[in-house]
Amino acid sequence: MAAYEFVALDGQGREQRGVLEADSSRQIRQQLRDRGWAPLKVDPAAEARRGERGVNLRPRLRRRMSALDLAMVTRHLETLIGSGLPIEEALNAAAQQADKPRVRSILLAVRGRVLEGHSLAAALGEFPQAFDDLYRATVSAGEHAGHLEEVLRNLADYTERRQESGQNIQMALLYPVILVAISLLIVAGLLAYVVPEIVAVYRDTDQALPILTRTLIALSDFLLAWGLPLLLVLFAAGFAVRQLLQRPGPRQRFHRMLLHMPLAQTIVRGTNSSQFANTLAILTASGVPLVDAMRISGQVVNNRVMRERIERATRRVAEGTSLRAALDEVGYFPPLMLHMVASGEASGTLDDMLARVARHLERDLQRLVTVMLELFKPLMLLVMGGLVLLIVLAILLPILNLNQLIA
Repeated sequence: MAAYEFVALDGQGREQRGVLEADSSRQIRQQLRDRGWAPLKVDPAAEARRGERGVNLRPRLRRRMSALDLAMVTRHLETLIGSGLPIEEALNAAAQQADKPRVRSILLAVRGRVLEGHSLAAALGEFPQAFDDLYRATVSAGEHAGHLEEVLRNLADYTERRQESGQNIQMALLYPVILVAISLLIVAGLLAYVVPEIVAVYRDTDQALPILTRTLIALSDFLLAWGLPLLLVLFAAGFAVRQLLQRPGPRQRFHRMLLHMPLAQTIVRGTNSSQFANTLAILTASGVPLVDAMRISGQVVNNRVMRERIERATRRVAEGTSLRAALDEVGYFPPLMLHMVASGEASGTLDDMLARVARHLERDLQRLVTVMLELFKPLMLLVMGGLVLLIVLAILLPILNLNQLIA
């Protein structure tokens, strides 16, 4: 049976969407009529559709699956296949457990391909944005070696760690982002609405205002007159920079600059090294050949300069160079990682050593980010307090000067 996406109207005239399995679209329409629904559209779940202009489009199902959804699906499949269920039944059970219709549709479509005689890895290949090269290559290696359950367990652990790491960083950044936004709004509000009302009385006097007060008044007038255009210019500049970085040349120079900037280089090198080592460990432990594993692992590296160096190292390994020597030529991997790789090659435990160094790099990076954020919080409070103090002094100085003149 194959999976079909449908759009129908229920008895109350509300539009319903979902996925059902049957041998043909005619059976799907009959199932919908049996429910009392009026079928509007029935399409194969994994079929490319043609747009209004006659252009082949990827189906809606091929959108990227979130890290959390992928981790849950992988864990469910590992548990179900480990309990002895056939792959097609495990996919069906995992689809029934999925809460999101998109995830359920993808799993049912994959099941349909498996029922047609395709391997699980080939069926996952129908949805490259949901299951990346790493995922499909690992599953393929597990199928060929007969250790699919173990491979899925490793993949589930990997996706869960990746999702947890990303979630921890997002939660750590949430408070500073909120603090910065609120601080900017408070300062902008004081300058645009509070300060003009308070210092308006000084405009009608002949008193010479202090330079701090005059600066504050000028800044307030500037924000009232040009605040909105300035905001639009900032958005336009940000969009222009983003578009510029989409071009290969500027993006390459920017990524190279990040690899040599103080502090930024530690984060960029650590993040990419950890991702590369973790992916390579998963693939080699699953039985993927080293050259293929390096090629796939290089694709998860975000920095373009490091990715090109890794591609060069992959060719060197294919020519017979040791992995340690090839990675040393990259020039951006930490010495600890190179020593662990050399030890793993010598002892035949390369996957274990790569996994260890990946965890070590992740912990170091997490500690660095935590320290930076902890330092940023009081620093931001000091900056905010200093700005408010300057505003208060600019308002109070003319009053103090006036009291001295009266005395």
